[in-house]
Amino acid sequence: MPGSVLAISPLLYLLVPVAFLMGSIPFGLIFTRSRGIDLRSTGSKNIGATNVLRSAGKLPAFLTLVGDMIKGAIPVLICKYIIDYIDVPVQTERVIAEDLWAGIVGLSAVLGHMFSVFLSFKGGKGVATGFGVLLVYSPMAAALGLIIWIAVAVISKISSLAAITAVGLMPVAFILTRASAIKVAIGIVLAALIIYKHKPNIKNLIAGTETRIGSKSRGNS
Repeated sequence: MPGSVLAISPLLYLLVPVAFLMGSIPFGLIFTRSRGIDLRSTGSKNIGATNVLRSAGKLPAFLTLVGDMIKGAIPVLICKYIIDYIDVPVQTERVIAEDLWAGIVGLSAVLGHMFSVFLSFKGGKGVATGFGVLLVYSPMAAALGLIIWIAVAVISKISSLAAITAVGLMPVAFILTRASAIKVAIGIVLAALIIYKHKPNIKNLIAGTETRIGSKSRGNS
């Protein structure tokens, strides 16, 4: 069974690097360039929506957020579409193939955002792109993650703490939604990647210097 799942279609192998390239698109830089702002030298120097909000305002931040989510969601949607139109006689194999390949493609998109080919393999922290992946890959887990993010953000007023908590509990969200072992494993890898990219924020949180929502960026939020 594992061999047939991995050999299901050459298109899926091609989709992995395509997802990485899509994830590499730096929407934060694109939507702030017209205002003469280079996020790489502004605020926290992060290309994500939080730094865009602090550096350029609400509209560019909203467009960045949507763009980063879409570049995570589209490759997973394409992956599901491909698998739906492949003749897989055993339903169990189809489910395994979808969970495995959609997870790999989603992780590739997030890695593209984190290590963009257009930014000398530097990039953002993957929260919005990861959420876009989850919206298609596991909508219930995405909903739980969003609820956790909102709750922590409202209480703490710290965006990075909300993100770290939400992604850290992602594998638990998969388990609670009775997801497959493959999805739980993908959730663990995704959480580990995003938390790793938040290392500077974790240091600031420990030191008590992390920037709060609504204040000007001083660090790495």
